[in-house]
Amino acid sequence: MTLSAATFLEAVKHRRSHYALEAKSPIADSKIVEIIQETVKHVPSSFNSQTARAIVLLGKEHQKLWDITIECLRPIVPADAFPATEGKLNMFKAAYGTVLWFEDQTGVKAMQDAFPIYADKFPIFSEHASGMNQYVAWTALEAEGFGANLQHYSPIIDEKVREEWNVPESWLLESQLVFGTPTAVPGEKTFNPIEDRVKVYGA
Repeated sequence: MTLSAATFLEAVKHRRSHYALEAKSPIADSKIVEIIQETVKHVPSSFNSQTARAIVLLGKEHQKLWDITIECLRPIVPADAFPATEGKLNMFKAAYGTVLWFEDQTGVKAMQDAFPIYADKFPIFSEHASGMNQYVAWTALEAEGFGANLQHYSPIIDEKVREEWNVPESWLLESQLVFGTPTAVPGEKTFNPIEDRVKVYGA
């Protein structure tokens, strides 16, 4: 199977943050699950430690996550600011699903014990792997017709998430990837000069 960089980069360019989403899906739920499974299976990790973990929430389970988030934030957000916060969270709730991304700290610790010279680096390497998993899944979901956005409500929701979905203690929650069918076109994206960001020597 031959793939071109152009085809891959088209998907990369198409990926954007979509916030106006509705609870409709262009593909079967089984295909969504397959995308996340393939992402977790094939995205690289340092020393092949395979520390990425994911929980896919669809339907009422997805809605439950954002109800939990609302209730976790209610006591800590000032009352006059809470309506805006609740409105934003309900916007996420209105989407089709959420992928909860974790990193298994048991695997990170195993790498630290096996390679003590790099012990301080493995948590960083773990974050790198998590970012790649999130990005690949996000791009793949958009290629299938979804829009998505990435949220970070840890550690505020961690305990409730652990209780609700029986999450192992060693799984550290990294982010929440919200996805659904876009109902609006995102604004134009601006770019800083690429010459200031990429340097080439020897060409």
